[in-house]
Amino acid sequence: MITQIYTAQSVDEAIALADLGVDHVGVTISSRGLPGEVSSSVGRKIVAATGSSPARSVALTVETELETVKEFISSIQPDIVHLCGDVSIVGPGAVGDLRDWIQRSELAVEVMQAIPMTGIESVELAIEFEPHVDWLILDSVSDSVDGIGAAGVTHDWNLSRQIVESVAVPVILAGGLGPDNVAEAIGAVRPAGVDSLTRTNRFSEDGTFRKDLEAVERFVDTARSVDK
Repeated sequence: MITQIYTAQSVDEAIALADLGVDHVGVTISSRGLPGEVSSSVGRKIVAATGSSPARSVALTVETELETVKEFISSIQPDIVHLCGDVSIVGPGAVGDLRDWIQRSELAVEVMQAIPMTGIESVELAIEFEPHVDWLILDSVSDSVDGIGAAGVTHDWNLSRQIVESVAVPVILAGGLGPDNVAEAIGAVRPAGVDSLTRTNRFSEDGTFRKDLEAVERFVDTARSVDK
């Protein structure tokens, strides 16, 4: 069971996550006010630091201009680029073109597409994206946060299970997962991996957060024990 944790905000935090056995260390590189976002310079350092560990780096972008996304990929060069912008703007065809560009550019970057889990239409959307990506991530949405994800709530796992059973690419389940419900989620969906952001955070009085490493460790251990 792959474990993916968002969002590392420093090199030390990224290394700590990798040391806990996190498979995918997520970093949110943006200037839009996204939860836990970091600058491009910090993001590059986190990606570089992750490269010397067994973990893989996953860099998130909510941008919808393909040229901007290409610049992001070229600059950051994560192991996986996590696309979570508006799918009505950047649809399956555009993502396919982006993936072709990555391959022509000989960049060792895989594509993870976020699917907004809003209803039965999400199943068909995931099927449409599947031929053009290396990964799918199924996530909840919130009107208060740009893009897909960081909503902190679960969605209909029955729909997620339908997607897992309908596609061949690995599927990461996200949306309101933490150490206390990840076992139930895995049992219900049987994904290739599970993702956590909000429920493995430790918040400060000013609303900022850092990763709760104890919660991350419990999340990782529980996910792996259930998988076994």
